[in-house]
Amino acid sequence: MNLLIRGGRVIDPCSGVDAVLDVLVQDGKVARIGERLDAEGVTVLHAAGKVVAPGFIDMHCHLRDPGQEYKEDLISGTRAAARGGFTAVCCMPNTHPVNDNAAVTRYIIEKAQTQGSGVHVYPVGAVSKGREGREMAEIGRMKQAGIVAVSDDGRPVTHANLLRLAMQYADHFGVFIMSHSEDVDLVGDGVMHEGFISTQLGLPGITRAAEEVMIARDILVAEAEGKRIHLCHVSTRGGVQLVREAKARGVRVTAETAPHYIAATDEWVLGYDSNCRVNPPLREEADRQACIAGLMDGTLDAIATDHAPHHQDEKRVEFHLAKSGISGFETAFCVSHTALVRAGHMTLGGLIEKMSTAPARLLGVPGGTLSVGAPADIVVLDPDREVTVDASRFISRGHNTPFDGKTYFGAVCATIVGGRIIDQA
Repeated sequence: MNLLIRGGRVIDPCSGVDAVLDVLVQDGKVARIGERLDAEGVTVLHAAGKVVAPGFIDMHCHLRDPGQEYKEDLISGTRAAARGGFTAVCCMPNTHPVNDNAAVTRYIIEKAQTQGSGVHVYPVGAVSKGREGREMAEIGRMKQAGIVAVSDDGRPVTHANLLRLAMQYADHFGVFIMSHSEDVDLVGDGVMHEGFISTQLGLPGITRAAEEVMIARDILVAEAEGKRIHLCHVSTRGGVQLVREAKARGVRVTAETAPHYIAATDEWVLGYDSNCRVNPPLREEADRQACIAGLMDGTLDAIATDHAPHHQDEKRVEFHLAKSGISGFETAFCVSHTALVRAGHMTLGGLIEKMSTAPARLLGVPGGTLSVGAPADIVVLDPDREVTVDASRFISRGHNTPFDGKTYFGAVCATIVGGRIIDQA
């Protein structure tokens, strides 16, 4: 498809462009950007009053396929990602069977390519076999099959020496560890953030230290080895500060947070809403503000959804019995835009950088730019449109979200991959 996106505000943080322009797409790539480009013989997508940006790239999601297709699969998951403006996603290895070998990696890639919506799917392989934390997985073979990183996400790599050796091995193959930083002993039987609200509700709490102790360990191991590590879903003020200090020392550490950590707090659990159960838990207002500050000053490099769909029978139960996770693809932009841009903390270009340009750079994958010659992976946005979240209309099989019924600003109008419109609202 040859496509002309006409008259939108083009924002490309990679090249510093922020102007009303046309974008011409030919043969799946950005061919030209300029004013009043010739539209003869091409399909025209009118974007006046809207924003044209590099497609979002999600560093951290769960597609549940293989093995838990009743929650989500590569078909529904990639369709939901496209609806959220994502042109590429990285799926975590906590599948059944675990993505700890090349066969599972190939299955994910091939199914996404043949049955998915067109969104690029980049698998993340496991650090350890079965995610059991005892023996290193086949990182080299998974890399050859197509993984972009390794993680035991959902579980920490408890044994520090295994983490150290995996850092060395992964680096040899040009991939890096994405760490789920959690001390399970400190978590204990906790189900929400430990504080006034957990006491008020009579629910066992999870101390910030459960996250921060492991962030500190992960940083120190990476520093000792001179290797790279990426910290998933940072949620505490202490965690943000540990990353900030490590970066100042020159440690090769990067980090992400998620939309729910910059838009919600533990007060949302009042009423025992099991859709608010997530891991790490929703924290206090001071932590929310620290995550926002971390995004603003570059301590936190990216926003990732941690999209974690569950079946309604796993969430419509007592809070302490509910599975942890939020279905995040279809609310990521409106929630983040409202919490950051509408609230005056960040420019729209800054948000696009955190959701597109930075993830592409961190992962070393195509995308994140509208430069001439780049893949035409594009999102068209209406940042001023009011959006009331209706989880019953989600494309994802997971309707588990604490944002249901709430109103935000920022709509995804079209998602384009390789010059082809794969979703249009």
